Amino acid sequence: MQNPPRILPTKITDGQAPGIGYRIEGELVPMLHITLDGSVSVFFEHHVVLWKDPDLKIGVRAVRGAFKRLMAGMQIFMTEAKGPGEIAFSRDGVGHVFPIHLKKGMTIEVREHQFLAATSNLEYGFSRQKGVSNMIFGSTGFFVDKFQAKESEGVVWLHGYGNVFEKELAEVEQIDVEPGGWIYRDESVQMSQQVYGLRTGIFGGSGKLIFNRFTGPGKIGIQSMYVHLPSTT
Repeated sequence: MQNPPRILPTKITDGQAPGIGYRIEGELVPMLHITLDGSVSVFFEHHVVLWKDPDLKIGVRAVRGAFKRLMAGMQIFMTEAKGPGEIAFSRDGVGHVFPIHLKKGMTIEVREHQFLAATSNLEYGFSRQKGVSNMIFGSTGFFVDKFQAKESEGVVWLHGYGNVFEKELAEVEQIDVEPGGWIYRDESVQMSQQVYGLRTGIFGGSGKLIFNRFTGPGKIGIQSMYVHLPSTT
């Protein structure tokens, strides 16, 4: 492989996007610090807020398909913060916080429980991914969050466990990733399953080695550590 995955920046001091500025700091459990000028807001799951300005306005953002998420034990509402003001986020886990800037027309898919915050001008949806999680954990699947910049540029901030590496795949270029390893992918990247039967040689037994195969074009994010937070049974 001529261009292996490259680690993403672990510290950002002067991030900018329309209506916001942001910083990412911290070594073990990093923090995302956002400054809102009042022209855009950010939405997030309520439990990821670390601190905020007292004057920052907080509201509720409804999520489509809430019943399906409720049945799966996931959040059915997002919290929304409107400025001007400052707010900070973190997750309860050692890892890597990083931004993905989506230009108009771009869409990414993100593994559940790894979304930290996003600008409110992005469209948010989700789908259920079957056939992957059940091979690893005996469950029926997991949810994938989808973020789309339909009208204007926006930003999604994600949390990965361990460190996060990004691989940009060329047309029809492929990479096999351990099923717990991927964290996000461009909508243009196709994913399939590869299962290898392995003979262990112990009492004539055999086992399976499972990968997710990603085919370009597009980018895929890979985390070096995976923490399974079950949402399906």
